[in-house]
Amino acid sequence: MRSDSGVAMQYQPPLTFAVPLLAAAAPAAPPGPMELLITYLPMAMIVLVAWLLLYRPERERMRKQQELLAALKKNDRVLTTSGIYGIVTNVDRGADRVSLRVDDAGNFKIAVTLSSIAKVLGAAAAEAGSDS
Repeated sequence: MRSDSGVAMQYQPPLTFAVPLLAAAAPAAPPGPMELLITYLPMAMIVLVAWLLLYRPERERMRKQQELLAALKKNDRVLTTSGIYGIVTNVDRGADRVSLRVDDAGNFKIAVTLSSIAKVLGAAAAEAGSDS
């Protein structure tokens, strides 16, 4: 690069003048316990809030679903995760299979996995329907 007077000029990147000033500055004191607390406390609080809002409710929901599946028995009226209503005719926990009667005539049965049961609607309605 040349200036208007014809003398060559050297290019300097921005803020290169600050390098000697930074080198002459006194080194910072090591952080004390209060600075470390101020630094890491917000991160710890974010982790705690995430655990309270996300992980804990999901774990509680899974525990309730496991209890529901453990109490599943014959003649329970259930809803599957695919939206099929049925009445339990057989529960085979070893094979992870549940047989459902899905029509009132009792001729049409399907087999689904135990984990595909979304909720139990009740046994009283199923027993009343099968008696008539």
